[in-house]
Amino acid sequence: MDEIYKKLQGKYWWNYLHDDLKELIKESSLMAERVENWEEKFNDYSFIVFPAAKAYEGFLKTLFLDLGFISENDFYGQRFRVGKALNPALDKRYREKESVYDQMTNFCKGKELADYLWNTWKQCRNLLFHWFPGEKNAISYEEAQEKILLIFSAMDMAFESCVLKGKKEKQK
Repeated sequence: MDEIYKKLQGKYWWNYLHDDLKELIKESSLMAERVENWEEKFNDYSFIVFPAAKAYEGFLKTLFLDLGFISENDFYGQRFRVGKALNPALDKRYREKESVYDQMTNFCKGKELADYLWNTWKQCRNLLFHWFPGEKNAISYEEAQEKILLIFSAMDMAFESCVLKGKKEKQK
C-alpha cells in the first residue's frame, strides 16, 4: 500500500483534496500497509476503510459544490447527505430539489459516472458502516484493501470522465 500511496500523490485529484482529506487517505494507506503484519487477527477490517470513506465523502461534497450541484450552505451545513443526494432511487418528490445523481447524469449526458460514484458510496460507506439485523457486513483484510482501491478508482473516474471534460469546456 505504501507504493500505492506514493502513486496517489501523482493523481490529478490529489491536489484537489483538502489537506484534512489527504491525511485521511494517508491513514487508510498506512493502516492497510501495517495491519497485515499484526499478530492480532480481526473479524472485521472495515476500520481500515473508514478514513478513506470519510475522505471520499469530502471529495464528493467538494466536487458537487465546484460543479454547482450544491450550494455553499449545503457544503458547510449539517443537513446535506451524500447518500441521499447521490442515490438513484431517491423518491421522485425530492429529486428536483435534492438529487445530485440527476444533475451528474445530465451534466455527463449518461449514468456511467453517477452510477459508479453511487455504487462506490454504497459499497465503501453505506453498507460497510451500518449494521442491519441478519446481514454480515464484516469484511476481510483483502476486501478492505479492495474497497480503498475502489474509492481511489471512483475519484480517478470523476476526473477522467465528463467532469474534467466539462470543466474544460466551461473554461473555453
